[in-house]
Amino acid sequence: MNSGKYFEASHINRSICFWFCLSCAVAFSNQAAAQEIAARASSDVTSDSWEIFRALGVEIEPGTKHKLASMPMTDFVGMRMAVPVWIARGLRPGKTLAVTSGIHGDELNGVEIARRIFVETDANKLSGTLVVLPVLNRHGFLTGSRYMSDRRDLNRAFPGNPNGSSAAITAHSVFGPVILNADALVDLHTASDRRVNLPQIRTDLSSPAALELARSFGTGVVLNGAGPKGSLRRTALDTGVPAIIYEAGGVLVLQPEEIERGVTGIQNIMRYLGMIASDRGDGDAPKAIVYKKTRWLRVPPGAAGMFLTTHKPGDEVKRGQELGTVVDPLSDTKSAIVSPDDGVIIGMELPNVVYTGDALFHLGLEKMEQ
Repeated sequence: MNSGKYFEASHINRSICFWFCLSCAVAFSNQAAAQEIAARASSDVTSDSWEIFRALGVEIEPGTKHKLASMPMTDFVGMRMAVPVWIARGLRPGKTLAVTSGIHGDELNGVEIARRIFVETDANKLSGTLVVLPVLNRHGFLTGSRYMSDRRDLNRAFPGNPNGSSAAITAHSVFGPVILNADALVDLHTASDRRVNLPQIRTDLSSPAALELARSFGTGVVLNGAGPKGSLRRTALDTGVPAIIYEAGGVLVLQPEEIERGVTGIQNIMRYLGMIASDRGDGDAPKAIVYKKTRWLRVPPGAAGMFLTTHKPGDEVKRGQELGTVVDPLSDTKSAIVSPDDGVIIGMELPNVVYTGDALFHLGLEKMEQ
């Protein structure tokens, strides 16, 4: 299968670099370990073909799958900060796809999508390498928190710093060894608290490689957004790695439909990259809808109170249509929220107490031609 003109890369050389760097990933904890692991990795990576490699102290043979960790969990540091690293090495040469989830510990759908995609991948039928980091924020996942143990947002810490905060150290431990040596990245998220979205992919639409990767996901809507500084997506894009995020469902819940859609989307990407077989022709592959123009509708100045609406994501709306109201519970003053144009609700705040300037409806206004 043709994987697209934007992914014509020397993926075997990338693979060699990947295994070498991943073998060194645990070394940030102390200098002695760094010297020992680097020496061992140098002697291990000797082949320029699709043969046995060594990663994190384990021999990785073609056609095998391994569940490892970014650092040994033999002390308190490792127990608290180690990132699970799951590797499926295909029987045949191919691209390297990185799948990450759990950057925000309360976003559970992504963790289950990542787990399922690894379990359902047959290494004997795989071309290339699938690397899954299912729980980047170990502390947040165990405590149900968006944030790291140092109360920082891990998705503002990339590419990281080995001598920085806990978030910076965690980011550094995976960005260089894994992300920089991938041919593509899918970072899994959900909507934030009290918000619900159509399943959506975000990336920099000005990047042809990232746009094609997003379209190949084949489900949901694609929105423009390179991401804030320090986010995994933006940092990967800035270094030339095509990267997208997939956002589906809400926090602190597991939603089977959203999970199934995410698994299917990643498998569509794997077909696009030529990693797994497809029984469809290139022209039959599903493509996600891309919106090049969107707009948030907010609580108007001077309004606040209870946000009421009967609308939901996916609803088509017309210019001048009332989408909801904000009612002041003390004065009974009502402020209507009116659509400024024809479009589709692609995301929205759940009805609750809101304040001036809060985002209420995210409208998709103008689609990009396929």
